[in-house]
Amino acid sequence: MATYRDAKCRLCRREGEKLFLKGARCFTEKCAFERRGYAPGEHGRDRRFKVTNYGLQLRMKQKTRRIYGVLEAQFRNYFHKAEQKKGVTGENLILLLERRLDNLVYRLGFAPSRSASRQLVRHRHFTVNGRIVDVPSYQVRAGDEIRVRPGSKDLVAIQASLEANKGRDTMSWLSLDAEKLTGRLLEYPTRGNIPTKVSEQLIVELYSK
Repeated sequence: MATYRDAKCRLCRREGEKLFLKGARCFTEKCAFERRGYAPGEHGRDRRFKVTNYGLQLRMKQKTRRIYGVLEAQFRNYFHKAEQKKGVTGENLILLLERRLDNLVYRLGFAPSRSASRQLVRHRHFTVNGRIVDVPSYQVRAGDEIRVRPGSKDLVAIQASLEANKGRDTMSWLSLDAEKLTGRLLEYPTRGNIPTKVSEQLIVELYSK
């Protein structure tokens, strides 16, 4: 399975904002974006380039891909699936990305970042409705229960993440039982309940050319 293995901080610098791809490190002075808040490369400091409509659309697509940790071919497949569903294509796209198992593991606070949650899922630390699922892109359905496997409950990464997220509100469309290490997707969220700050309409315009 293809995976992005380059420096994640370069992605934040390229998009010109924090995407919080490295968990707790993004909140410290070690964050590369805080130290070098300009785009990477030889001309990273040069802001004189004029941004076209196509450039805005492309950057929004890249930003969304990088937030959810999805490569280009898979992202395009998500878009085609969103087109085939009833409703607004852009909102369908964001919902498909939100329903990924690795994203929900992150949203529930079992992992400090989506990349960390992806690794935990691949290493078979979670079950969905009592069945081990090791596919990060698995589409969770409304009512499904996500549980940390009994043998993984003392894993340092999971416990540290839960401790760091203690006191933070869980999404209204999710429920979390931190003691039992279980979470549930109560219902499919609406776009207004998803805090990801992207303009999905720009992505629709890009792929509709």
